[in-house]
Amino acid sequence: MGEDEIETLRLLTVHREIVDGLIVRHRGRIANTAGDSVLAEFPSAVDAVQCGTAIQQQLGEANANTPEDSRLQFRIGIHVGDVMIRGGDLFGDGVNIAARLQALAEPGGLCLSAEAYAHVRKTLPLDFQDLGPQQVKNIAEPVRVYSYKPQPTDPALHTNTLSLPLPENPSIAVLPFTNMGGDRYFADGVVEDIITALSHVPRLFVIARNSTFTYRDRMVDIRQIGRELGVRYVLEGSVRRASGRIRITGQLLDAATGAHLWADHYDGDADDVFDLQDEVTASVVGAISPRLLDAEIARMKIKRPENLDAYDLFLRALEAVREMTLERNEEALSYLERALRLDPDYAVAAGLAAWAHTLRFAQIWRGDAETERKRGIELGRTAVAKGPDDSEALAMGGYAVAFLGNELKEGLSAIERAISLNPNSAFALANAGWVRCYLGQAEQAINNFERSVRLSPREGTLFRVESGLAFAHLFREEFEEAVIWGRRALAGNPNYTPTYRALACALAHLGRIDEAKGVGQRLRDLVPNLSADLERVLFRDSGKLPLILSGLRLAGLPA
Repeated sequence: MGEDEIETLRLLTVHREIVDGLIVRHRGRIANTAGDSVLAEFPSAVDAVQCGTAIQQQLGEANANTPEDSRLQFRIGIHVGDVMIRGGDLFGDGVNIAARLQALAEPGGLCLSAEAYAHVRKTLPLDFQDLGPQQVKNIAEPVRVYSYKPQPTDPALHTNTLSLPLPENPSIAVLPFTNMGGDRYFADGVVEDIITALSHVPRLFVIARNSTFTYRDRMVDIRQIGRELGVRYVLEGSVRRASGRIRITGQLLDAATGAHLWADHYDGDADDVFDLQDEVTASVVGAISPRLLDAEIARMKIKRPENLDAYDLFLRALEAVREMTLERNEEALSYLERALRLDPDYAVAAGLAAWAHTLRFAQIWRGDAETERKRGIELGRTAVAKGPDDSEALAMGGYAVAFLGNELKEGLSAIERAISLNPNSAFALANAGWVRCYLGQAEQAINNFERSVRLSPREGTLFRVESGLAFAHLFREEFEEAVIWGRRALAGNPNYTPTYRALACALAHLGRIDEAKGVGQRLRDLVPNLSADLERVLFRDSGKLPLILSGLRLAGLPA
């Protein structure tokens, strides 16, 4: 700072963008920052160490062309321990130990406490150096310290490597799975099926098999693959066959950092290889699609607001809609109107806006109800018309046509087209389940909902599927099952009001009137101007309206 304040601040800004972005990508949260210091917490030590390693590697690359006496180098300390939280900031011995470890690290390196090292020593293949017990300031007991410093990237390694620009949308390459016993054709078949299924995911750029299979049996860094193929994400895995059983593993990686975003495994009998192949394909695609979206949302968050394009605005709106609050819903609609001004033919933005309007009606947040209903239907029809081959636009637009326009069969037709385009869309299946509930097709609705849960068991809007299952079981008069799903849905999101209706009805029909009235009171607290108008419209063709209204009356709710 004493030599060149302006250039130092410019470099610090560049470095902090790298650091902050990698913290978000590794599921971290920045608790405090001042000048050139950052305090962050992570859900696991592995996340923290992977993040620290990625930070030092990328900062090393960023410094490659900077004169040595002008480089900014950071030290990182990592500790596992209890902390106190106040106003989002972290306090306590755990923080103090991490700060002391930071001071012991080499510039460009990391220092770990023994507690942190114990969590990662068998998981991460890094060559840590044991520095032994160290006495540090204001900590009574010596702290055992392990250090690691990533080797600087040699620019010569990449001088002959073609780097392709990243496409605007998320992009992925599926590498050949490692064959660990058995026939290679099976491993290749799994990969080919996954590539084909991923190609049906809207707005996902998928590298063709002929390009990814050139990496077979080659030891190549994931980041190099990302540069050479021009992708943000890489899926890799292995197939192991032994004693008549097959195990398939898969893991999704961030190509920029090498960080793990998702991993899972699947087991089956060797005699049922084709069934297992289909199951793995559906499960992998269903599981990683929301992970890709989460990663894209995290990436978008570090962009400056003035630099947002229509896709970034869509991602911001998607995150806001998921929170299921009035304030965030209005924020989402504002983002989507901006996106549609930038691109009036953006079908999925129109679809998401239509879906946001359906939530406003379901939650009874509507202002001028008739105006909002007409706008939601208009957006839904725009999504269906502009996105005839976009499964997400069809799923959201079709649902708005069904829910807001009460054109149930027309809306379901659009949603079924979405499912035919992408059979692994958990969201489209969930919407089909809801419309089938409105039509009184409880058994088919349950099939749709269960398939949705199977494809995406960690989906952020899983509570909405569980709420639908509560209604479907209520219609089959399986009241105990309806209560189970209703309580699960409320645990996932206590702000989603349709769940209270299904749960209150099921409890009332079981004769648990006090519990039903308690649930009804919580619904009244959320929706003071409660009525049964929505039920009378939505379920008028279901044949189950008397069951719903009688349950609401028993629970002390307007019917």
